[in-house]
Amino acid sequence: MARNQLILSAFFFNPQGDHRMSWRHPRAPGREVLGFDYYRELVQAAERARIDTIFVADHVSIWDSVKSGVAHYANARLEPLTLLSALAGVTKHIGLITTASSSYSEPYNVARLFASLDHISGGRASWNVVTSAMDEEARNFGRDGNIEHAFRYQRAAEFLDIVKGLWDSWEDEALLFDKETGYFADPDKVHVLDHRGAHFKVRGPLNVSRPPQGHPLIVQAGSSEDGKNFATAHADAHFAIYSTREDGIRYREDINERLARHGRRPESFKILPGILPIVAASEAEARDRQDYLQTLLPDRVGIDLLSSWSGIDLSAYPPDGPLPQLPDESTFNGGRTSLNRVKQWATQNLTLREIARKLANSGSVPTVAGTPKQIADQLQDWFEAGAADGFNLMFPLLPEDWINFAAEVVPELQRRGVFPTEYAPGTLRDRFGLARPANRFAEQRANQRAVS
Repeated sequence: MARNQLILSAFFFNPQGDHRMSWRHPRAPGREVLGFDYYRELVQAAERARIDTIFVADHVSIWDSVKSGVAHYANARLEPLTLLSALAGVTKHIGLITTASSSYSEPYNVARLFASLDHISGGRASWNVVTSAMDEEARNFGRDGNIEHAFRYQRAAEFLDIVKGLWDSWEDEALLFDKETGYFADPDKVHVLDHRGAHFKVRGPLNVSRPPQGHPLIVQAGSSEDGKNFATAHADAHFAIYSTREDGIRYREDINERLARHGRRPESFKILPGILPIVAASEAEARDRQDYLQTLLPDRVGIDLLSSWSGIDLSAYPPDGPLPQLPDESTFNGGRTSLNRVKQWATQNLTLREIARKLANSGSVPTVAGTPKQIADQLQDWFEAGAADGFNLMFPLLPEDWINFAAEVVPELQRRGVFPTEYAPGTLRDRFGLARPANRFAEQRANQRAVS
């Protein structure tokens, strides 16, 4: 069934909020971010508001290649699949999205982890596929630096195809549990994948039966050329980055052209841009709250963060001067979406310090600040103009901004009829209005029967 209301996904990477220094805020949580109750309360509040999904982002390293990293921004966090498995037991409806790296994982492990989460949650699991852009991550897995950008995406395409094949290695009717005959499973419906490719050799079958969704929902985050090509070929939803409604309309046109080249229809793919919502009684109060968070940022952290995004050590450059020439995207092995956002800021004649503060506040996503009505106006406008199917909500301060949005903006959107008042039945795929994937092996058997 098609979805004609917007999708809302509540995001967190830093457990205290998406501003890089939110942990310093007097109302930010402390050691409780290493326990379960904090996340349980957050996610149950989101579920009461009928938020579609939570999205727990992840890196497989800390940011320690610069002096300020460990001192000010190490931000230890829980492993997300473990956390989401626990949260599945205290929720009933909300989708559970998290990241796993195709560069620093194995297909069999990823397939069984997400299949298990999908079973545990009753069809609510979603995998955000990333190729990993940080040298710090590479050094935890036997490498001196990150894998070349194009190669990462080639490997990721094969990785994802294997994972989907492993999910299909058990047909839906394979499990019998027939106590009279003694047949646990139908051997004709359990398949060896026997994948032999450029990067992987995987036999299969998986040791977890086919997930309730067929394939857990596939998400891709990244707006580089390689990222968009990968997303439109393989993903169900795309966390995009752009700043205006007009940018979003152009972005969708570009995505639709790419989908068509892969034989896909636009309704098979959901675009969810990131936004940073700040709910307040007035625009002035929202600005004051944002400005206060900026006072918590040491200049060194901002410059180091900007250095990481741009691929240049900026510590020797004057903070109130302009950015030096930035690397060409085609030779950059870091996050190209991040690099391009820095380049956009550089064209606005901003200083290093100004860009660093923008980056610390919202990364590369736009801030939407104001009253509940003003925020709802903008979300509805983007949605109805076709600039977004929904939004990835990146709150600057947790739990405060998360709770305020759920309590004040969501009811306004519901009153307007653009966001549901109840969860629709079914799996996460069903609620996104996306079809359940056919099983490749079942299709092969059906085709063979038709020929014979």
